[in-house]
Formats: sequence, structure tokens, C-alpha cells
Amino acid sequence: MTERIKFSNKDWIKTKENFKKEIAKYSSLVISDYGKGTLFNVQELISLSNKKKVPGIVDPKGDDFSKYKGAFIITPNLQEFSKAVGGFNSEAELEKKSKLLIKKLSLSALLITRGPEGMTLFSKNKNQNILKSHYPAQTIDVFDVSGAGDTVIATIASGVASKIDLNQSVELSNITAGVVVSKLGTSSFSLDEIIPFLTESSTLDANVSVKAIQRAKKERKKIVFTNGCFDILHAGHVSYLKEARSKGDLLIVGINDDKSVSRLKGKGRPVNNLENRIEVLSSLQCVDMVIPFSKDTPLDLIKEVVPDVLVKGEDYKINQIVGSDFVKKTGGKVERIKFVKGLSTSNLIKKLKKN
Repeated sequence: MTERIKFSNKDWIKTKENFKKEIAKYSSLVISDYGKGTLFNVQELISLSNKKKVPGIVDPKGDDFSKYKGAFIITPNLQEFSKAVGGFNSEAELEKKSKLLIKKLSLSALLITRGPEGMTLFSKNKNQNILKSHYPAQTIDVFDVSGAGDTVIATIASGVASKIDLNQSVELSNITAGVVVSKLGTSSFSLDEIIPFLTESSTLDANVSVKAIQRAKKERKKIVFTNGCFDILHAGHVSYLKEARSKGDLLIVGINDDKSVSRLKGKGRPVNNLENRIEVLSSLQCVDMVIPFSKDTPLDLIKEVVPDVLVKGEDYKINQIVGSDFVKKTGGKVERIKFVKGLSTSNLIKKLKKN
């Protein structure tokens, strides 16, 4: 039989003093409560971290969540939440009790993990109103749920520490947990495993995508970048993108948003809105990530990505390619790719109008 660990007051005083000295060095505090007695005076740890403006991210245990008062976010599973709030009989009652718990414990957010139903986040906005967001589970076969909760809290803590929006951090945690439960045993995830999901999710902004790219660079991946409107995707685009992808390990595509396309191409464009264009591009095996941008040129995005290879069509001279000077200065290469003759979105639109 496993015995709970007991700490003396002397142990706590030493731990507390060390904690006070060290906590300001960190960007987030992770508290994973396994109910084994190793967490002592949690409330005081949270209070000390709050004084240094270090957000506490808690994976709770037991039926008394009051010890986590003041945490930035707690992440119970559905069973743990139900036990702590005394049960519920409907989604409306779950929402009501979630909001009451946030107010009672002075939390910024509450994330309820719901297994095959996904995750539900309740979080305060700038006006202190509590908003509800739901994230459906990723469609991956579940082999082993061991470590799913740890993956969720670790991903959220990393996101919060990196100043990523909480909703996006939760969306990332939904992806990473989905990858982990598809494996046997307690497992981790790799960048390669989550990139396809980042591409499919058009709600993840450039900040999130660029951080994923920076991680890829640390793994010595060769980053290729190109950009365009990609309004009506045709065989010429596909051939071009396949060739671009062959220049490295990851192909990042910058895509003009709708207002940018309209300014560049004129009235009636784009034919397909940004969401649809991203979805079509993301479905291509040769495209690893799609990042929208709103300016007329992708220069700012190129400076964030810092690609190893910058690619454009052969109709541009090297010195005409936006970002070419920057890429060369940072040690990268600029390459031009041949287009398939006779294929362009403008020509397709003209043919459609004639018919």
C-alpha cells in the first residue's frame, strides 16, 4: 500500500525560501497534483508566484479545488470537475458551475478536458466577462491516454510562457494531446507530428507558426519560403509548389489575405476567400505550413521566418523578389522556378468569363 509523503514545517520553510528566490526567473509555474502528498501549501506557492506576476497552471486532483485559488488556469478532466462542483445534469449547468468556480477561486481560466468530446475552455476577456470556447477532439485513434493530461498542461504552460494567446495555447494542447494518445505508453510528440495540424488550423496566427518554425530550425530543418495569392489553385501552382518543396525540408507558404488580394488584383478578387484558399493549399502534401499576411508584400513575414531558401517564379529577377536582400544577408539562398506555360489564375478567370 502506498503511503502519502508527509513534510515537516522545517522542510516547508526551506522550500518556501528557495521558491521565493527562484520563481521570478521563470515565465510560468506548473503544478501537477497527483494526489500523492508531494504538494504542500500549494495556495502559498500560487500566492508567491502571483506576486512576481508568474502565472500558475494547475492540473488539479481531489474534490477540493480551493487550494488552487488564484491560479491562472486549472485543467481538470470531466470526472475531476464533476467531483469538485458536486455534479451537473446538462451542458448549461456545466457552464454555470464553471463560471461560478472561476469567480470563487479567482481564476483567469478553467479548461475541462473531456476525452473523446474534446476540451472546453472558460476564460475571462479584457472586460472580465467569462467566455466559453470548445475544441473538438482531433480525429486520431486512441491507443493509450497515459500522459494526456501532462501533455495538455505542459503545452499550455509553454504557450503562456511564450506570450501566446490562451485560446491558441489550448488549441495547440488539443493537438499535442491528440498525438500523444495515439501512441502506446507515456509518450512525447515531435514538431513533425504536429505541423500537419498547424497547417489545417487557419485560426493559428503567424506568432504561433513562426515559433514552430524556430523549433524546426533548432532541429536543423531547411526552411523554404514562398508566397502568393493562390486564388484559384491550378496545375501550375501545384507544379511550382512541388518544386519549391524539393529545395528543403519544410515549405512555408505566405498567403495574402482577402483585402491584400483585392488591393493587388482589383475588383472581384479574390474569387475564393482566405479560409478556403488556406484549406486547399493545406491539403497539398508538399505544403507544410500556410501563414496569412495582410500587407501588400510578405517582407515582415520573411523577416520573422528567416528562410534558408526564398523561392519565386522565373518572371521575377532576383533583385525584384521581395525579401531577397534580407535572405542573402542572413546566409540564405534565393531561387527562381519555372512556371507551367499558359496556366494562371487571371487566364482561367478570362476563359470563364468568355464562356
